[in-house]
Amino acid sequence: MDQLSPNIEIDPDIKAFLEEKVIQYNRFSFIESDPISIPHQFSLKEDIEIAGFLAATIAWGDRKMIIKNANRMVQLMGNSPYDFVMEHNQSQLKRLEGFVHRTFNSEDFTYFIKALQNIYANHNGMEAAFAKHATNSSMQPAIHEFKKVFFSINHPIRTQKHVGDPQKGSAAKRLNMYLRWMVRDDKAGVDFGLWKSISPAILSCPLDVHSGNVARKLGLLTRKQNDARALQELDTNLRFLDPKDPVKYDFALFGLGVFEGF
Repeated sequence: MDQLSPNIEIDPDIKAFLEEKVIQYNRFSFIESDPISIPHQFSLKEDIEIAGFLAATIAWGDRKMIIKNANRMVQLMGNSPYDFVMEHNQSQLKRLEGFVHRTFNSEDFTYFIKALQNIYANHNGMEAAFAKHATNSSMQPAIHEFKKVFFSINHPIRTQKHVGDPQKGSAAKRLNMYLRWMVRDDKAGVDFGLWKSISPAILSCPLDVHSGNVARKLGLLTRKQNDARALQELDTNLRFLDPKDPVKYDFALFGLGVFEGF
């Protein structure tokens, strides 16, 4: 992915302002009201990865409903996500019938279980599946390749819409959020820092309505659509502010948009 030049219009006071907001929102108390609370219920790496991936997948809409339904997903898996993924039988998959979160339904959920089993059994797990195609500057090519692996077994066509693809113009908000959860480790206790094979420097900010609107108001983003090209622009400007940990600013952009109506 080609890099854009930093936005020279960035106000020098913006960095200090954002750093202050990162400190305000990147704290343990943030977890309870966020979908990241779902993987925080677990200690086994694979349980955290799977619970996090499922929670991130349905992370759109009302946050309380996201958390409620993500908890329901974990409960349907017997509160042992990795064991369920690896050892499920057809009878156990029937437990998932009737699950729905917006357009994500039990058919999608059932396929996700099978695809995750394939990744752990045949592709050395989630970290390896993402890390294999990471570049020196971006995780977006890796997300594209991950999607190909994820849908490499027989699957319902409808389910493909639940995994974003940057090469098709998607900002892949939910996958970029998931990668932040798994990769970042700043000792604040929110993100897990489980995946040591991927550098935080190449992560991308989860771009949605809230973060996009705040970024535009701060001069960090000019493109109007929240798509892959906008993400590239935002990446460039956030990496200009902090080359080593650009996605820490997700806490600032999200907090300003959701909690402060910025």
